[in-house]
Amino acid sequence: GHCDLPPTRFHFHASITTTPKGDRFFKEYRPTSTRNFVGIPTSPSFSAFSSIQFSGRRGLAREKAILASANLQHRVYMSPRETLRSGGVASDTVRYVANVPNDDQVTPRMYTVDEVEKHSTPKDCWVIVHGKVYDVTSFVPLHPGGNMIWVKAGGECTQLFDSYHPLRTRAVLEKYCIGEVKRVSGDERKIIVYESEQKGDFYLECKLVVERWFKESKKDPRVHPEMYVKSLVILIGVAVCHYCSFFLTDSILVSSLFAIFHGIWKAEVGVSIQHDANHGAYGKSRGFLHVMQLTLDAVGASSFMWRQQHVVGHHAYTNVDGVDPDIRCAPEKDIRRINEYQPHESYHRLQHIYLVFAYGLLSLKSCFIDDFNAVASGEIGWVKIAKFTKGEATTFWSSKILWAFYYLFLPMRFGMHSEVRTAALIIITEFVTGWLLAFMFQVAHVVGEVQFFKLSKEGGLNLSWAESQLCSSADFSHGSWFWTHFSGGLNYQVVHHLFPGVCHCHYPDLAPLIQKVAKEYGLKYVVYPSFSTALRAHFRHLKNIGHKTRVPSLKTIG
Repeated sequence: GHCDLPPTRFHFHASITTTPKGDRFFKEYRPTSTRNFVGIPTSPSFSAFSSIQFSGRRGLAREKAILASANLQHRVYMSPRETLRSGGVASDTVRYVANVPNDDQVTPRMYTVDEVEKHSTPKDCWVIVHGKVYDVTSFVPLHPGGNMIWVKAGGECTQLFDSYHPLRTRAVLEKYCIGEVKRVSGDERKIIVYESEQKGDFYLECKLVVERWFKESKKDPRVHPEMYVKSLVILIGVAVCHYCSFFLTDSILVSSLFAIFHGIWKAEVGVSIQHDANHGAYGKSRGFLHVMQLTLDAVGASSFMWRQQHVVGHHAYTNVDGVDPDIRCAPEKDIRRINEYQPHESYHRLQHIYLVFAYGLLSLKSCFIDDFNAVASGEIGWVKIAKFTKGEATTFWSSKILWAFYYLFLPMRFGMHSEVRTAALIIITEFVTGWLLAFMFQVAHVVGEVQFFKLSKEGGLNLSWAESQLCSSADFSHGSWFWTHFSGGLNYQVVHHLFPGVCHCHYPDLAPLIQKVAKEYGLKYVVYPSFSTALRAHFRHLKNIGHKTRVPSLKTIG
């Protein structure tokens, strides 16, 4: 038989078959056209963007209708190792339960969150996505994003899966489904549910237009020639300025100048090279991707801990108080207060002044304190740290030793300056790095024009995940080639949060597409005209929130 899809677009053959045991019935769709169908993959790659081809708003409607139809079908719960065969030939197509009476359909196996958490290593990797449990262990060696697949193994990965993958990989994932999650008391802080009453699907619309743009422009989401040139310049800058800061001359003024530039280049590693790489957004080679991830380890911080805090915590739950580790604070006596849900201290009235200095400590604190605290405690705020693999443990400790050797020991022992002056040069470098990183990241989420969220008692939020990203993020300096490269695309923060697996050099082309969709849905898209404007907004917010009762901006009244 044939399904009633547009005849000029698709032609499918449908058949009914059974498993070798003969106790399950499935409907199998096989395209006889070379055109790809939304939801039916032509390859197992999680990195390629969908090859859907429709045009205009009518085309978008068709695409969404097909996706909705696919998502309404009853999924098959099979072991990843089971193979569906038809006529003796293995089939890689997506499988759905046939339209048989409800009492004949397979009852999915149920797993508690605690049971899933036991499978949290690359060699035993389960994940939770949209309430279903998937055993992706066999796909780990094939995953185009390398180690990104087990960044939250054994846990809730709905937001991460949706934001890092094109639409068609939803169907690829289904063949690894082994059951569903059984919610029990105490899961509220482990599985956070985003629910929106808004009509339509804002994120689906964004993904459709973005995937179409990559298809029509024939560009790879993770590849951009400017990124490779930029990375080479940054790494050379780090090496040259490191040498010139400590070994070139005994002039403290000249060395201090190089130390400043050393700090700038180190910050560029943080916002550009490692940032894209540790989001899995750098090139097609898994080996090369991993090397670029390790550039963060080379300058003193841990790429493993960064992924745990930034990817697992911050990106999945942006600006959710008590969950997002980037905005965490101590139960009392914390140095800063950044939203109305956090405890207030009298000295917070001055935080917009003293935090200017404190932000300079960010890099030193990360390299010397935070990484080791995370190892000792096993957590970064709300985020429970994943277990080290042997390779990750070796990388963590050996990179710390190597960094201390070339960055601390060699300059102190063989440099052109005394130990006191050498320490001063290191502090200059680290403060410049800390200031740049703090300023560029803080203006994205800690300003008066964005929102902060508090979980309900049931562990949920009353808006969709994509809407929360739009409401909690702010852009700046749209159209500026300099700021796009200097900030590593952080000036397009909304695009980055909705599509973190895309190289930041593509962001200027994607932002107008997302802005258009946001406007159609009546959603606010915050853009500051310049970095200085955004920075002033950040410190203005710190001053306002430093009062026990928040002083609202005139722009937010009414």
